[in-house]
Amino acid sequence: MRNDNRTNEEMRRAVIERGIQPQADGSVLIRMGNTHVICGVSVEENVPPFLRETGSGWITAEYGMLPCATGSRYRRETKGQSGRTMEIQRLIGRSLRAMVDLHSFGERTLRVDCDVLNADGGTRTASITGAAIAVADAFRKLAGDGRLEKMPEITPVAAISSGIVNGEIMLDLDYSEDSHAETDANFVMSANGNWIEIQSTAEAEPFDDSSFLAMMSFARKGCRELFKLW
Repeated sequence: MRNDNRTNEEMRRAVIERGIQPQADGSVLIRMGNTHVICGVSVEENVPPFLRETGSGWITAEYGMLPCATGSRYRRETKGQSGRTMEIQRLIGRSLRAMVDLHSFGERTLRVDCDVLNADGGTRTASITGAAIAVADAFRKLAGDGRLEKMPEITPVAAISSGIVNGEIMLDLDYSEDSHAETDANFVMSANGNWIEIQSTAEAEPFDDSSFLAMMSFARKGCRELFKLW
């Protein structure tokens, strides 16, 4: 058994609280065990210059870690974002844009802010899952307010980690597991069962096909559980 008595293919308890930021167009607080992330959506009536007069909208994301989210104070990135931060927020943005036809909501930008309140592994995957739900809620608000003629067709998106720890395949790694995993992988899946993105890295030694397929199978199971939050 693992530190929190989970089986290897069991993910942490996932909880979603909607409307956590009443002034946002959509917002949720997602809790994956002790990883807690607030995801808020702001709708802007414009798009980046490269999309003007194309009829296409845009979805983009920003990601940040609050100072007391980790064991030692996480320094605010006031002098520029780290490579890690930029990589994560680009991943979040790509995942969210896979949810919907960008031409279905006109030349608007949905700007998503993901702020990590507490980090215990899997912050990027929790951010994707929470942000996807917040984006769907923002579209519902746009349609409900009459700013959209109809609700866009949305394909739910969820994400979760899997990895190899002490030679064993595990789902939804917490920090203690992730920090000494031989392999760490992040899986982003759409509700139709197709993969949007997979990031997989051998931290210690290379992994074989069977190990990768086992991690993918665990991740598929976890994402299907997360879709129940919708």
